[in-house]
Amino acid sequence: MDYKSKFGFGCMRLPQTDIKDPSKIDQELFNEMVDKYMEKGFNYFDTSYAYHDGVSEVAIRKAIVERYPRESYQICDKMPTWALTSPEDNDKFVNEMLERLGIDYFDVFFIHNINIPWLKLAEENNSFEYIKKMKENGTAKKIGFSFHDNADLLKKVLDKYGDMLDIVQLELNYLDWEDKSIQAHKCYDLCVEYGLDVYVMEPLKGGVIVNPPKEIKNDFKEFNPDKSIASFAIRFCASLEHVKMVLCGMSKMSDMDDNCDTFENFEPITDEENEFLSKMAEKIYSKLAVPCSECEYCLDSCPSEIPISDYFHIYNASKNQPESNIYRLYYDKLKNEETPADQCTYCEECIDHCTQKINIPEELEKLREHFEEGFTPYG
Repeated sequence: MDYKSKFGFGCMRLPQTDIKDPSKIDQELFNEMVDKYMEKGFNYFDTSYAYHDGVSEVAIRKAIVERYPRESYQICDKMPTWALTSPEDNDKFVNEMLERLGIDYFDVFFIHNINIPWLKLAEENNSFEYIKKMKENGTAKKIGFSFHDNADLLKKVLDKYGDMLDIVQLELNYLDWEDKSIQAHKCYDLCVEYGLDVYVMEPLKGGVIVNPPKEIKNDFKEFNPDKSIASFAIRFCASLEHVKMVLCGMSKMSDMDDNCDTFENFEPITDEENEFLSKMAEKIYSKLAVPCSECEYCLDSCPSEIPISDYFHIYNASKNQPESNIYRLYYDKLKNEETPADQCTYCEECIDHCTQKINIPEELEKLREHFEEGFTPYG
């Protein structure tokens, strides 16, 4: 099997010159990373209308489209489902994406983030029929959708549209493989049953897998000191027969180097390693306050504009490092500079949009208790 062909460059978390402003992409570093990636024989780039506030597509045009022949790379883009207000919007967004990228066709095109509320939008605005026509007229070579919900909804979608599609992009990693909410294993099996290729997003669960407590890092080091934590997670996904692409988000050259090494010297995951990862999954989950992947889809639905993923990030970090009061400082900074977590109105709009099916209002309440009552004054 050609495992090397499974390494995709995810362009959702590109290097930035200003960490607070996602639109400030470090174009020079991104160009260097693209050059190394292409030089090694890899060529698949995944983006979206929304990534980096719309600038990801522009950065791809500058780094790839303007510097490499069209036949040497593949680009996947996604319809901004949440922004659809009429069937005519499909055309409007596709034309804007093509213009931003500077190309006249997509190698792969997805309806972005199918879940309960956004499936409704996609159907109301005929997006499935639209992407079918895109494939028929050559605007897209392959079509599908990215999916963030449970197996029951996936089956419903595949029953209705599976015969016109080529690919389903799933959130899949060893942490979510047997998770009862995300149901990655069941979703993968459904795609196989319907004869569709699986493309993987979030193989590192938004960084959760590679940023565990010190105790878990030591477990990995003892098990195999020669392999990175990221390489285990990526090999878990790429070893699955029907996974044809694993997207790796990379913001540093060291990430690129590690991932290139993993795929250039690919070793399918062994039974012993699978057993070890299953134990690590249980251990990581036991240490997490909230299993947030920091995708930020919840932010679009929050009427109070609470920076939910930022709060959950420091909550997890604080739980993993209980001896440190630094995260209380970060909490206060967020509260003062952004929207305080106590502005949550419990409308629960965010829950339907959460890729992890977290009860966000409930967890925000626990977070407030943790920081405001569970900590002594710093100093």
